[in-house]
Amino acid sequence: MTPLPIDFVASMQRRLGATEAEALCQALDAPAEGAWLRFNPLKTQGYTAGEGVEATPVPWCATGLRLSRRPAFTYDPLLHAGCFYVQEAASMFVEQAYRVLSARLSPLRLLDLCAAPGGKSTLWRSILPEGSLLVANEPVRQRAQILQENLAKWGHPDVVCTQAYPEEFASLGSFFDVVAADVPCSGEGMFRKDERARSEWSTEAVARCAARQRQIIADVWPALRQGGFLVYSTCTFNREENEDNVAHICQTLGAETVPLDAPTDWHIEGDTTGRGLHVSHFYPHRTEGEGFFMALLRKTSEAPSPRTPRKAASKQRTKEQPVKGARQAAGWLHDPDSYRLFQPTETHLAAVSKAHHEAVVRLCATVRALSAGVLLAEAKGQKLIPSQALALSTALRPDAFGRVELSREEALAYLHREALVCPPTAPRGYVMACYDGHPLGFMNNLGTRANNLYPAEWRIRHEQRD
Repeated sequence: MTPLPIDFVASMQRRLGATEAEALCQALDAPAEGAWLRFNPLKTQGYTAGEGVEATPVPWCATGLRLSRRPAFTYDPLLHAGCFYVQEAASMFVEQAYRVLSARLSPLRLLDLCAAPGGKSTLWRSILPEGSLLVANEPVRQRAQILQENLAKWGHPDVVCTQAYPEEFASLGSFFDVVAADVPCSGEGMFRKDERARSEWSTEAVARCAARQRQIIADVWPALRQGGFLVYSTCTFNREENEDNVAHICQTLGAETVPLDAPTDWHIEGDTTGRGLHVSHFYPHRTEGEGFFMALLRKTSEAPSPRTPRKAASKQRTKEQPVKGARQAAGWLHDPDSYRLFQPTETHLAAVSKAHHEAVVRLCATVRALSAGVLLAEAKGQKLIPSQALALSTALRPDAFGRVELSREEALAYLHREALVCPPTAPRGYVMACYDGHPLGFMNNLGTRANNLYPAEWRIRHEQRD
């Protein structure tokens, strides 16, 4: 790989001392071994590693595992069923922030501001208590679509996926109890596995990132209520993007850092600037995972009252009258009385928890929502076609549709979006294609063949190599 930038090495020597800086740089030049993942407690209670692969727990995340060898995850149907998510270990540390804030707030309304591709969002949704609402946001369209896909696979119904810039949330005023901001950064923590991060790094880029991060937090700050929490994180090491920005938030916007409980054998470093900030640094020569920084802050300043959005500013339809067949679609849910139905478009039908309906309406009138609650179906003529999100949702009634259990080879063919033939005993019409008991999506069983309804944009696009 490209050698580490000279100015970066010098900055780490100033920050850590020569010996620690040398150990860090050696770790960044060495290839990462193994892999990490989290299993989805909504769908499974563990992960079965393949032959010759050892799995050990990640100490700061109850559902995190380190694998001694990296499997071909793409060709594991359970990944596509939302049973686990591949995520490096250090990023799972946000669970420790939740352990602190949950003692003060429960349930809660959380905004994951810079959420794509969805690693931290799926973790937040796993650890948030029932009755909480997760809003996962990504301003870049292509990345937002990936985020939406990963959240759909995770399967929890109390999620809204939005595509908006931070300032667009400001008019909500005190809407969120928690804002998690894994802000765009200079990416020093990615030097071990990302050639581009090395080649694009410069001291000027660090300064630009630090300024951008301060602006992002300032823009979204009005949407966080007084006494609420900010989980600020980066995947970089320098003080400008980390401690300096945390101090700026405290002094300029009004906040205080909150300590986290991290045992010494986790080898997580604290503040080295002498300002007494409660922060957590992950260095890959000392801890599992890549480089990571996190701070938990409590907002002490007052927040403005919400502003009523202008009628012309409405971003999404929230009309109450459902499409034809709504009663049928509601019957697909295991607890239909706890949901309200609405039409996000003229032809689509969705369900949102009654407890969050008012909040979702406000969100949809303020920012662009790509999805809210559970997308149930699309109406095409007289037909109501069940959605892919419904197949993967934990809100689906298990016996709502017939199920066809697939072998691994058949499951991979389904995920490639190939045509399949259902067994003679399978019912006609819409059936769920399952692997190891977990739904992958829908098929329309016509008898002699079955139409594969797996989304074309989700399909596996290449063949597995031996």
